[in-house]
Amino acid sequence: MKIGPFEHSSQVVLAPMAGVTDQPFRNLCRKNGAYWTVSEMITSNQKLWGSRKSRSRLCFQNEVGPRWVQIAGGEAKMLASAALAAEEMGADIVDINMGCPAKKVCNKAAGSALLRDISLVQDIFQQVRAAVSIPVTVKIRLGWSLEEINAPLVAKIAEDSGLALVTVHGRSRACKFVGNVNYDQIGEVADQVDIPVIANGDIQSAEDAARVLAATGVSGVMIGRAAQGKPWLPGQVSNYLENGEIKNNPTLGEVKAMLMTHVSELTSFYGELTGPRIARKHVGWYLTEQSQGSQRRKEALREFNRLETVGQQLQAIEEIFDLLGGQDTLAA
Repeated sequence: MKIGPFEHSSQVVLAPMAGVTDQPFRNLCRKNGAYWTVSEMITSNQKLWGSRKSRSRLCFQNEVGPRWVQIAGGEAKMLASAALAAEEMGADIVDINMGCPAKKVCNKAAGSALLRDISLVQDIFQQVRAAVSIPVTVKIRLGWSLEEINAPLVAKIAEDSGLALVTVHGRSRACKFVGNVNYDQIGEVADQVDIPVIANGDIQSAEDAARVLAATGVSGVMIGRAAQGKPWLPGQVSNYLENGEIKNNPTLGEVKAMLMTHVSELTSFYGELTGPRIARKHVGWYLTEQSQGSQRRKEALREFNRLETVGQQLQAIEEIFDLLGGQDTLAA
């Protein structure tokens, strides 16, 4: 897959997910074989960049490239300025969010709400493209609703405006994350343009990815929620698409080491107060499936969510994995 000057055999992209794909998680996915990763959504309002949340999301300068940074907003000039600032901070690729279905985003005429105003979409594409020298991409949905499907038109405008790639989530904004993903309509988008199109939505395994690629003719796939608690998944899928081999899930010992590292790095990144609190959801994602059928494991996870320090959390992880004794690997 090729995005501007960046080219790699991997056809798998880690999706931008607010509260998930922070720097520690992106780095962990890279260590497990991912190449393309996208940052959490960053507001284009630079007046808010001094907040704790924005400061953490703007930390990408010391990462292995390509550093693919997503920005969100509803004003072309503001998005262009934010894209330029991101480039000056070290971004290699900038992505425009036109896919987020969250009400708080759409209420500000951003995210997927932009799909209802084609003239604004065109203005945003042109101003952002003119503002930076790095590749510009966009993530969209099929449209605002099932009655307002316009992804092929938006993709064509993106191509004509000089954008390098379009990612399409195969649902409308109105669908949110409910119902089946329409891969056929993603394929129709790919048929309309010559730039790469990435398929997104409910791709949870290597086999899913292969089926979507075969059915749609897209250039790659984007994995989102399926990677929560499975930072090895993007690399696992990428390896299958490249080599036809499905790597085994990591052993319990490997997952334990990965999780211990992840929890420690979250505290190093966010600090001793915020890091352990953010770690709770990640530990839950890693271990939720394994807690099924064991009351003691469920209790251990509940107890974990009351811990306040990284030291307490690391000790608890040791104890939880002791309770998982007898299993070779985590559940698929």
